[in-house]
Amino acid sequence: MMALSELTDDIIGSMAVGATFSDFGGQINSLDFHRTEDLLITASEDDSIRLFDIANGKLLKTTYHKKHGADRICFTHHPHSVICSSIHNLDVHGESLRYLSMYDNRCLRYFKGHKERVVSLCMSPINDSFLSGSLDHSVRIWDLRVNACQGILRLRGRPAVSYDQQGLVFAVAMEGGAIKLFDSRHFDKGPFETFLVGGDTAEVCDIKFSNDGKSMLLTTTSNSIYVLDAYGGEKRCGFNLDPSPTAMEATFTPDGQYVFSGSGDGSLHAWRIDTLNKVCSWDSHIGVASCLKWAPRRVMFVAASSVLTFWIPDHRSPGEAAGVQEEQVTLTQ
Repeated sequence: MMALSELTDDIIGSMAVGATFSDFGGQINSLDFHRTEDLLITASEDDSIRLFDIANGKLLKTTYHKKHGADRICFTHHPHSVICSSIHNLDVHGESLRYLSMYDNRCLRYFKGHKERVVSLCMSPINDSFLSGSLDHSVRIWDLRVNACQGILRLRGRPAVSYDQQGLVFAVAMEGGAIKLFDSRHFDKGPFETFLVGGDTAEVCDIKFSNDGKSMLLTTTSNSIYVLDAYGGEKRCGFNLDPSPTAMEATFTPDGQYVFSGSGDGSLHAWRIDTLNKVCSWDSHIGVASCLKWAPRRVMFVAASSVLTFWIPDHRSPGEAAGVQEEQVTLTQ
């Protein structure tokens, strides 16, 4: 698999399905790449958490979590430890978040506090802090080393959270198109900046910073995508997608030059931000892709519905690629 170098329109246009994992027993709720290792983690409706080696296209481990379920998930800094939100028995146990070891299938810590489902989860890139946003209209700040919540932000509507790549700032998006920026070290002082995304009052279901920290990517429940200037909040561009029964995810490429997204018609799209041109569209081969992320260190992205697909460059001629696609081997481990 290619290591990440400068991406071009030709490389983007050559992306094709390289591996398929189709043995999930339900929708894949969320997924995450490790920042420094070639690992991918998924959380699914079938209560499974699965760890993949993306360099070799292999499933490494599957664990099941029938008591709590598996909804939002993200890696910690350790390659075999994750944070996962619960979807079952929240009103009984209150154990809305768990710190899990994939190495020995052990829960290292429970985090209690959220009264309803967690819909957004993000690990700090520089320390043991992480953020969770819940349908109980709160964002909580946590530290992996202690059970107690470190801070609570009370908000309107469904919150989406994200750290910038330096871990110095985090963003919280909420209903009405409001985005608040906080200093990670002094969040108790309130936001130091607030942006309003005019013209769209739909709830934000996902927010991300580009790697260079200059842009933010918003995906709304009305199936719109916006790229914003992270410093001033100005809308750099926006894209509208076909309606979807589920919230969809968009992703930056690691160089911040392209945006990828699924759509309600089962297609995938890539746009170049500086020209606003659509570079390519593909049939996803898996229906509506609710999860979509680009690997941080590889020329690769993954798309998922109830099926997981790895996409990599295909440098064969169009005729050769089409022939191979018909005979594509499905990896189910």
